[in-house]
Amino acid sequence: MASRRTAEKIARARSLRRGDNQAEAVLWNELKARRLGGHKFVRQMPFGPYFADFACRSAKLIIELDGSQHADSEYDRRRDEFMRSCGYSVIRFWSSDVLRSKTSVCETILAALDGRLAEDTVAWDLRFVYAKPGMPRDGGL
Repeated sequence: MASRRTAEKIARARSLRRGDNQAEAVLWNELKARRLGGHKFVRQMPFGPYFADFACRSAKLIIELDGSQHADSEYDRRRDEFMRSCGYSVIRFWSSDVLRSKTSVCETILAALDGRLAEDTVAWDLRFVYAKPGMPRDGGL
């Protein structure tokens, strides 16, 4: 069976991981090596035509960090719906919140991982798109 990862996608993911995003670096330090509740995360995972900032495959959770250019973005809504259609929940935080309130961000991620967030949530500082259990698995990978 051929890999779904193309050389182009692998190169793009590597380039994104080397990017100069301080918020992603701070959050990655909390997520890597199973530091957050023992959950394994990957960074800049190719996902269909998109790249997920962070993903926990076992919990089917994607975490996105956004700057102000993403405020009320139709592109991000389409992207979230694509990921949900593949069975993944998506949680979005403002990059500035990661830098200011890393502990709160990590606690919110743990709530999603533990199933304590189980419905769509939209607030000024958070967007969570919930994929109900039993949805298609790994369709976009």
